[in-house]
Amino acid sequence: MNALIAALMLATAPAVPAKASEPTLVRGDKLKGLPKVELAALLKDPAASEGKEVALEGTVRKACEKKGCWMELAPGDAKAKGPGVRVTFKDYGFFVPLDSAGSKVKIEGVVSVKELSDERVKHYEGEGATVARGKDGKAREVQLVASGLELRK
Repeated sequence: MNALIAALMLATAPAVPAKASEPTLVRGDKLKGLPKVELAALLKDPAASEGKEVALEGTVRKACEKKGCWMELAPGDAKAKGPGVRVTFKDYGFFVPLDSAGSKVKIEGVVSVKELSDERVKHYEGEGATVARGKDGKAREVQLVASGLELRK
């Protein structure tokens, strides 16, 4: 009888929330503690980090609505306007939830600056992304190919 009462008490006990320091979702490789680059600094001068492995922290502004195969990071909150960093995942090896927008993320990967083809722009915009064009009309963006991440809602 005591075991039944104990089981009922456990079943009705309030859930203990996860600690703020615990990731809610881990994808890819375990984070290695790479040198951290501030997202705003990366967006201001992406050439300084191009080709380097870095760690970033930011807010997911948008995620691919079809598979979760990319996301955009923005400094500030998910509604931030202006340039962001498009994140894809190493070897197409992992994805993020389709509802990741608004989540906080710690992420590591390699930075690049890419000029996007009109076809790629159309593809991203078809999935809900916003792509900015420079004065020359060409679409360029800062990208990070992520090797691993920790995502928190």
